[in-house]
Amino acid sequence: MVVHARAPDPAERVHLQRRARRLAWGGGLWHVAEFAIAVAAGISASSVALVGFGIDSLIEALAGSVVVWLFTGRRLQSESAERRAQQVIAISFLLLAAYVTVESLRTLGGSSRPDPSWVGIGLAAVTAPSMPVLARAKRRVGHRLGSAATVSEGTQNLLCAYLSVAVLLGLGANALLGWWWADPLAGLAIAAVAAREGLESWRGHGCADGCC
Repeated sequence: MVVHARAPDPAERVHLQRRARRLAWGGGLWHVAEFAIAVAAGISASSVALVGFGIDSLIEALAGSVVVWLFTGRRLQSESAERRAQQVIAISFLLLAAYVTVESLRTLGGSSRPDPSWVGIGLAAVTAPSMPVLARAKRRVGHRLGSAATVSEGTQNLLCAYLSVAVLLGLGANALLGWWWADPLAGLAIAAVAAREGLESWRGHGCADGCC
């Protein structure tokens, strides 16, 4: 689905494309740092939710690079490039969903138990309120440009905020109450939302969560 908006004039479009690239680069740098912290803490604590959250951060960084690619060179006015960008972002969602589902089920069915991770709790507490701000900025630019891929990438940032809350609840329940199973359950919640967004993006719906 194409995101409908009043077409900007050429000068405004150039400005919006530049803004889309800046937002993608800035978000990408944050997500790379987020990935490193989350995965290191998740491996240390054997937390599938935290590792999944870290992988989602890396996928978000890659999705941001897709948007940079989309608004560079000859692809600036290409509808086929727009659709390819949206499909790449969709695949990233689905890969994340598959990985986290498998690892969550393995944790629930195995003998290992995740340890508490205060580093992970702190990271999720910072990410939860900050990602919606970045998501709104990207989605606003995407609507003005009529770019479903940019809106989808902004939706991925919003998903990151939801996942932060799920991770925070799962890690918090494990750390404070000893509910180890809350961690893989948070992972399954992450996988379910990621799968839904991946399917919506693959079908061409740039506003899967009602952003129109």
